Amino acid sequence: MTENSQQPQPAPTTELPTQYAPAEVEGKLYERWVERGYFEADAKSEKPPYTVVIPPPNVTGSLHLGHAFEHTLIDALTRRKRMQGYETLWQPGMDHAGIATQNVVERELAKEGKSRHDLGREAFVERVWQWKAESGGQISGQMRRLGDAVAWSRERFTMDEGLSQAVQTIFKRLYDDELIYRAERIINWCPRCLTAISDIEVEYQDDDGELVSMKYGDGDDTIVVATTRAETMLGDTAVAVHPEDERYKHLIGKQVKLPLTDRSIPVVADEHVDPEFGTGAVKVTPAHDPNDFEIGQRHDLPAIAVMDEHAVITAHGPFQGLDRLEARSAIVAALRAEGRIVAEKRPYVHSVGHCSRCKTTIEPRLSMQWWVKVGPLAKAAGDAVRDGKVKIHPQEMEKRYFDWVDNLHDWCISRQLWWGHRIPVWYGPNGEVVCVGPDEEAPAGEGWTQDNDVLDTWFSSGLWPFSTLGWPERTESLAKFYPNSVLVTGYDILFFWVARMMMFGLYAMDGTPPFHTIALHGMVRDQNGKKMSKSFGNVVNPLDWMDKYGSDALRFTLARGANPGVDVPIGEDWVQGSRNFANKIWNATRFALMHGATVEGPLPDASRMSSTDRWILSRLNSVVAEVDAYYEDYQFAKLSDALFHFAWDEVFDWYVELSKTTFQAGGEAAEVSKRVLGEVLDVTLRLLHPVVPFVTETLWTTLTGGESVVIAEWPADSGFRDADAEREIETVQSVITEVRRFRADQGLQPGQRVPARLTLAGSPLAAHEAAVRQLLRLQPEGDAFQATATLPVAGFEVALDLSGVIDFAAERKRLAKDLAAAEKEKAQANAKLGNEAFLAKAPDNVVDKIRGRLTKADEDITRIQSQLEKLPQA
Repeated sequence: MTENSQQPQPAPTTELPTQYAPAEVEGKLYERWVERGYFEADAKSEKPPYTVVIPPPNVTGSLHLGHAFEHTLIDALTRRKRMQGYETLWQPGMDHAGIATQNVVERELAKEGKSRHDLGREAFVERVWQWKAESGGQISGQMRRLGDAVAWSRERFTMDEGLSQAVQTIFKRLYDDELIYRAERIINWCPRCLTAISDIEVEYQDDDGELVSMKYGDGDDTIVVATTRAETMLGDTAVAVHPEDERYKHLIGKQVKLPLTDRSIPVVADEHVDPEFGTGAVKVTPAHDPNDFEIGQRHDLPAIAVMDEHAVITAHGPFQGLDRLEARSAIVAALRAEGRIVAEKRPYVHSVGHCSRCKTTIEPRLSMQWWVKVGPLAKAAGDAVRDGKVKIHPQEMEKRYFDWVDNLHDWCISRQLWWGHRIPVWYGPNGEVVCVGPDEEAPAGEGWTQDNDVLDTWFSSGLWPFSTLGWPERTESLAKFYPNSVLVTGYDILFFWVARMMMFGLYAMDGTPPFHTIALHGMVRDQNGKKMSKSFGNVVNPLDWMDKYGSDALRFTLARGANPGVDVPIGEDWVQGSRNFANKIWNATRFALMHGATVEGPLPDASRMSSTDRWILSRLNSVVAEVDAYYEDYQFAKLSDALFHFAWDEVFDWYVELSKTTFQAGGEAAEVSKRVLGEVLDVTLRLLHPVVPFVTETLWTTLTGGESVVIAEWPADSGFRDADAEREIETVQSVITEVRRFRADQGLQPGQRVPARLTLAGSPLAAHEAAVRQLLRLQPEGDAFQATATLPVAGFEVALDLSGVIDFAAERKRLAKDLAAAEKEKAQANAKLGNEAFLAKAPDNVVDKIRGRLTKADEDITRIQSQLEKLPQA
């Protein structure tokens, strides 16, 4: 049998309150756990390490359902490992969130009628730190509400001193290894935030635009191109066609007149062009389109920028000074006036990138930026998974990972912001460029200036698994807790955060990857499977549900929906159902304590136990093994479901109910069952604890007198199985279930008592007759017993005397009426399904509905006929 990690102690005499009130216990329990240091991690410990980092939430953020979901899964893993004897570190912290945080503070300044430029860089950065101290990081308190068992003393921030040193160190090393360089390339540019932004900060949506087809050149040299961004034609430096396109072979190498300008541009042949799309000819604007930039590089084309950082036209002429959208309309009008417009399509729905922070349309822009040469880093990140050093779970997600890391473009890491890690590069008066490491002095003297840009937030968060442990110093924590055991994160940032951690971890830590396993989960959606969005009106604040139903209820609902790599639908009624489960655990444990359930003393020998006792202990150990296997495979939904059905169905609805007659009878059998019930509850509460920590803490400490279930021993499968006892109780369950079904079919009230004869003598079921009679409300048969209904169940007979309980004539009449209605429904459905003309015209959904009616009618007829057969003749 499983053993309690605490010394056996008698259960306290203090009774549990009649109802579980989460709001009254959760906060107090959490603070007690923190004060006692249960969540802290000791680098000197000889226990094996188990390390997980929190995907650092933005300092501007608050707890949303996605956080609650992910944190619940990580917390469950960490709590279980702690109970298994590991030195666990769940590393907390926050990301400085460059653009998001700068935008927040700039909005505050705007209310005062100021901009960051009014303050200057140093004063503005100081203002951001002040905001962070006063208003940032509210998510930390919300994580406590959820029950996150993180090591708070180790909390880190991506802009704190230690992590800043790590950032400067790795930048310097990459620079010295020629893996960081500065170059002019096309980037995503936000004209509102005035910075380059990463791919993950671009949100694509279908917008109504226009597709304009226009003529370049004249006469035989005319060529038609189409565009959704007519304003960029001012920066065209070529027209490209496919080299094998017969329509344009005569034009390749020639110059054509670029309308509205005094320039001529060449027609170039490039295999990038799809001859089947549109006219088969494309305008090439290297300064304002990433694909065009690549064509320009291949053909040595000039790149002419025609917009500034605000997306205002800078090209000389009548359009100079216009916003890009104003210029678009004006240029189309001018082209139309010259007879250059061939076709116009409005609206033209196409995918357009927007800044995720301010929703402004992104402008591809040629810009001088800092880049990471990702080729060798990405290869190492791919090889680590291919070689089995790192496992991706579920395995089918590996293809998406390889598709990304095997095709990575160089990474733009500079941002035109003031809040963030400033790039540690100085420029001298004579064109000198010096990269400064953390232990080096910056160049002094007249004319030396530091680069104005800061690093992409993903650069510092990519160091998270080792920078939080003290790297670049070789600390005890780094030696103990790196690499991480598992990374639990959403598949949506597999390409961004995960890939960057892999690249940096392998580079900085001598080829040791940052984690052994990447466990990917899906996104939380509403109960209809729809993405949660403010525009849809279906966004849920998890704090509201925690206030209403308790944190355990939210956690259990989220875990029960967590299948690896699959999105998770969630609705309030499901959370309410989980609250009911918490109440069931509470009420059943309270009942057990009131009836003497105990963990005192050793578990009795199996020879002293009833078959009911042996059955539940056999099932208990099977569930322990099952839950362990699911945890190792990150099958949170399956382990939660297994625990739900074991606790509710087998322990509370069957074992407790079957044992009531034993408790009432007293004697040695009752004492044995009380100890077995105590054992089952002890183990079940420990199994449930990682997912529902608060209610299990209250119940387990009350039941066992132990210090805390947080530090209790994780249950182990003792190997005890009793197949005979399991078969016996399954037979008892079959008898009870079948008679209950018959009673319900006959319209008997649940509490209505009926005389019955049970032919159980000489079988193992005889020992359960008292329990069966009690659960089924069956009276002894008596002298006047008349068997009006006989049910053969599992090889036994249960004879019931329903005389005086049911008016058989009236019941037969009612059932006959129901049978006639069902047969009429069947006949009508068959008639329609047999009508070829109807089937030829009716929509598929109508036909399917009629087939469903036929199936339902057949089922009703079978059920009613069975009920009629079981009724005695009047």
